[in-house]
Amino acid sequence: MRAVGVNTYGGPEALEIVELPEEQAGPSEVRLRVFAAAVNPTDTLARNGSRVDTQKIDPPPYVPGMDAAGVVDQVGPEVTTGISVGDAAMAMVVPRGAHGAYRESLVLQARSVVPSPEGFSHVQACTLPMNGLTATLSLELLGLQRGQVLAVTGGAGAYGGYMIELGKAAGLTVISDASDLDIALVKELGADIVVSRGDDFAEKVRNHFPRGVDGLADGAVLNELVIDAVSDGGAFTSVRGFSASDIRNINFTTTFVTTFDGDFEKLDALREHAENGAVTLRVADTYPAENASEAHATLEAGGTRGRCVITF
Repeated sequence: MRAVGVNTYGGPEALEIVELPEEQAGPSEVRLRVFAAAVNPTDTLARNGSRVDTQKIDPPPYVPGMDAAGVVDQVGPEVTTGISVGDAAMAMVVPRGAHGAYRESLVLQARSVVPSPEGFSHVQACTLPMNGLTATLSLELLGLQRGQVLAVTGGAGAYGGYMIELGKAAGLTVISDASDLDIALVKELGADIVVSRGDDFAEKVRNHFPRGVDGLADGAVLNELVIDAVSDGGAFTSVRGFSASDIRNINFTTTFVTTFDGDFEKLDALREHAENGAVTLRVADTYPAENASEAHATLEAGGTRGRCVITF
């Protein structure tokens, strides 16, 4: 069974085709024949050795990937989610050793696998789980109510785009940033107000909302630079572990998507959002497994809009 992984950490060129033994679905598990796996920034950390502490538990090869889509080809006993052999399905994967999304076949806990959105390809479906769940968790942590104001940095990115769309679906007013090239995209995603990207985001937000916004999702990882965009008593959530305390009574949280590993209901709700048009599944380009290194190089070069996808 083919996979894309690394035996030695390094740059994009370290990725190679590796052979792994086929696995069988056990109790409460399903097996997914993977046809598409999205490439996310966290995958590059698994490739270059930044996640060595969690990977060294197992011997190489190490297989990255947190987003997979394909067809269920085996259902173990005691599966109660209603998933069946032959179903098109998608999943978020928490990589460990060779257990990552970049492989032709993957056994997962049944609650990690939901039907793919109807009418979408495997390539499109695989762009939704991890970033969609991350945005879902961020919204829960922010705890905003309909009619309140959400600020999003990095609005043109995968996480930022889902934050805008899910925020609008929740009845929020959204202000986001964008480069000149991305203004039209961020408006199309639903942002009510778009300001130019830069370190002065907080000042630009205050020009529109002098008291500050009710909540901020920092997809661009600007950290301290954007704290002042948040009102007294507001909320701030980060995606890279940043936190602060005792700053004007702001509620700081960190969004770690593994919290939602195996949350069937949350992931299935994202399927519904895709089907009703509330969220957009964006693909930048596709790469056959043999060219996975090109996908990583493209991502690390910056400027991609939508996800690069590895296909099997």
